[in-house]
Amino acid sequence: MNASARLRRLPVIGAVAAGAVLLLAVPASAHVSVQPGTAEKGGYSTIAFKVPNEKDNASTVKLEVTLDPKHPLASVMPQPVPGWEVKVEKAKLDKPLQMHGKTIEEAVSKITWTGGKIEPGQFQQFPLSVGKLPDDADELVFKALQTYSDDDVVRWIDPSKPGGGEAEHPAPTLKLVAKGAAAGKGGDHHDDDKTSGKKDADGKTESASAASDKGDGGSDTTARVLGVVGIVVGAAGVAFGLIAGRRRSA
Repeated sequence: MNASARLRRLPVIGAVAAGAVLLLAVPASAHVSVQPGTAEKGGYSTIAFKVPNEKDNASTVKLEVTLDPKHPLASVMPQPVPGWEVKVEKAKLDKPLQMHGKTIEEAVSKITWTGGKIEPGQFQQFPLSVGKLPDDADELVFKALQTYSDDDVVRWIDPSKPGGGEAEHPAPTLKLVAKGAAAGKGGDHHDDDKTSGKKDADGKTESASAASDKGDGGSDTTARVLGVVGIVVGAAGVAFGLIAGRRRSA
């Protein structure tokens, strides 16, 4: 290949490089998910449903979460979310549960958050204290309906595909592991739900949802930085190609 041909191809190479960096920078998905994604079997945990807004011209105004009917939980307590109202629905159990010496004949079946807004480009977390988690299951599958201000409803209810492939609208799933395996990943004691969390640089305790927010913020920052780098690389390639072409013509 002669020098002229190589110079003409430089802008294309720069654009391809920029596109590749941008593809790496964009998160693989922005689904409704459970944070953290792992908890200990037979214990209590504080989890949160992370709801990103995937639209540019509408806000998320409602979230409905249906709990796994195969594995009812005796204790489900939502944490107040500023600006949002929460409604908890219960259903009678076919098989009563035993908890702390008491017989539980009904359990929470559905939780709905309304009244607030998740604007474009933002996300919100909806925390729950749940337990006692089942000993005889490897996961809890929730079904979530996300309603937008334009009346569009996204149904996050698809089961995982065989072989580990991701569904188009995967249902939020909490993986359950043996005791001790989920240390630092959301497992806690029932009596510590209100005080669970980790300490920041100043020694102050923050909630699990706030700590997760910081981690997500770091990932988002990295993605933005990589995106900017990709754009700069592409622009540099295009500019260099144009300058070299003009010099060649002269």
